[in-house]
Amino acid sequence: MISKFPKTATAVLVVLLVIIADQILKIWIKTNMALYESIEITSWFKIYFVENNGMAFGMEVLSKLFLSVFRIVAVLFIGYYLYLLVKKEYAHGFIICVALILAGALGNIIDSMFYGEIFTASYPGHVAQMVPFGEGYSSFLHGKVVDMFYFPLIEGTFPDWFPVWGGEDFVFFRPIFNLADSAITVGIIILLLFYRKTLLESLEQKKDEAKA
Repeated sequence: MISKFPKTATAVLVVLLVIIADQILKIWIKTNMALYESIEITSWFKIYFVENNGMAFGMEVLSKLFLSVFRIVAVLFIGYYLYLLVKKEYAHGFIICVALILAGALGNIIDSMFYGEIFTASYPGHVAQMVPFGEGYSSFLHGKVVDMFYFPLIEGTFPDWFPVWGGEDFVFFRPIFNLADSAITVGIIILLLFYRKTLLESLEQKKDEAKA
């Protein structure tokens, strides 16, 4: 049934659904939970509100402004690449994977671009509020990304004889992430598992066209 759906509509629908769901969840978290507040769903899954200045899964790399600009450039590249894929009639599954990656990148860019402008700051014991544009906690492109999914699947303590970390507590899986990060990860994993050859061929074709 998906194969009969127009490829352009498929790509647009995937991007819109991911962005809308991602933003609804982030706005709810931002306006209903204090920073570092958590909701235990199960012993191995929690909604845990954190913010970060970095890239996916809370990584901190270089300056906030550099990361925001990098994200925008990456989204423009991925968006143009997706446009070419739709024009050249690639398979729906391949297009959906690239659309997931684009949607995830866009979801986090929205946080960086606008959250500093429209929300007050979140901190422990205080829930942020939405305010008129420009009255928020930071400036354009300097907003923090909202993360909330936490899966402490295994918690324990390294034995004393263990090198370096002996006697220290550990958690697996420690990173906290959001729906946009998940979309990027799922898109990349499926691409590498099922569409690696198609990906390489499409990039090679794009390179040949650029040289022509």
